[in-house]
Amino acid sequence: MTKRSEPRREAANVVGPEARPSVLVVDDDISMRDSLVNLFRSIGLDVVAYGSAQELLQSELPDVPSCLVLDIRLPGSSGLELQSELAKLKIHIPIIFITAHGDIPMTVKAMKSGAIDFLSKPFRDQELLDGVVAAIEQDRNRRGVDKVVRRLQSLFEALSPREQDVLKLVAAGLLNKQVAAELGLAEITVKIYRGHMMKKMGARSLADLIRMAERLGIGTDRVRVQT
Repeated sequence: MTKRSEPRREAANVVGPEARPSVLVVDDDISMRDSLVNLFRSIGLDVVAYGSAQELLQSELPDVPSCLVLDIRLPGSSGLELQSELAKLKIHIPIIFITAHGDIPMTVKAMKSGAIDFLSKPFRDQELLDGVVAAIEQDRNRRGVDKVVRRLQSLFEALSPREQDVLKLVAAGLLNKQVAAELGLAEITVKIYRGHMMKKMGARSLADLIRMAERLGIGTDRVRVQT
């Protein structure tokens, strides 16, 4: 089992009151799995435990800031194979690998594929808890960014085609008269479209609009406008 040492940090400091974080544990060793469940619950985390990669893939994952604690050696698909499958499914969850059979090539492969940490058994409880706290914080931040991008994407899609064109060209650095020439419009018409577009996007300034466009991946190069 794990080695105990320093006092544990409570999960209440990991995320805000709006969402209780969760740890997913995948380990085929029942005693290790139970020990990990008890460890994470002792600091107030919700825990969902699985005995195999297949069990996790067939389950509905909690929609809260989370971390996956994953054993490398599993029946059926290995931990590394599960990591790859989650990436293919675009399931973004920070992973901490644990193993009694780690080697350098395996560690390098896991870390290059985005793992947060790779711990060899036996490890200190606090070492694992620190990693989980950091991973959950990372996932919470990612979720916050994703939420903002989804909102901006919704606002962008609500623009008229011509307003979208104006946004793209303004974000690419064009002046009103250059946008007008690009679109074959009068400059005053471009100003009207730009005002409507900024109001709909909730942009208070040009700098605000540029930041929104960057979040959406718009405007880094000259863009193709709609005809």
